[in-house]
Amino acid sequence: RDWEDILELARKEKLPSPLLPQHIKGSLHVHTQWSDGADTLEAMAEAARTMGWRWLGIADHSQRAYYAQGLSPEKLHQQIHEIRRLNTSFQDFRLLSGIEADILPDGSIDYSESEWQALDFIVASVHEKLRMGKEEATQRLLRAVENPYVRILGHWTGRLLRNRPGYPTDEEKVLDACAAHGVAIEFNANPYRMEIDWRWVRRAAEMNIPIILTTDAHSVEELGYWRQGRAVLQKGLL
Repeated sequence: RDWEDILELARKEKLPSPLLPQHIKGSLHVHTQWSDGADTLEAMAEAARTMGWRWLGIADHSQRAYYAQGLSPEKLHQQIHEIRRLNTSFQDFRLLSGIEADILPDGSIDYSESEWQALDFIVASVHEKLRMGKEEATQRLLRAVENPYVRILGHWTGRLLRNRPGYPTDEEKVLDACAAHGVAIEFNANPYRMEIDWRWVRRAAEMNIPIILTTDAHSVEELGYWRQGRAVLQKGLL
């Protein structure tokens, strides 16, 4: 069932102010032709600017995701250079250099520290070995969150709606770790993802853990996923 206290909160006028479209200034976790996206850096940037956004966070796949044309360290540095070049042509808009770095089976993060240091942000996500028990999955995420370069925990459980269930975790332990290490949690607005589950959005907010609304866009059109993501976050009382 949905939150049972929602009507009582409304009666007491304790519901949060609604998250409105004008509050959305950009999206992190966006893919381009540098990995498995359909459109160029320039096209994604122009689409974001047309939407009135102020910034766009590029986070193509890291090298471990070879099946998604993940970036080698050399390609990653080339992309960072290209993003910096493009930023010189913008006014009141900025591309951020990020990466969706794989959380490896032992909980370590793809690449080395020299790559991490060159980036504006890292979204850390599990993409392989998804069949895990609760303890294994929890420890894997905890180690990833402890990495000081990780700013966002992506793909809360790796679920795909109507396709595969997520791996089980001790959600409270993961939330405690995110709070302790200052790591935000992604809310992935791709309609097949919709994770972190909205039931945990409210708990995260109560713990002052930032929730990052991402589109995980692999094309210009998918930048519009923020709309349904916003609706689900409102359900979670964000």
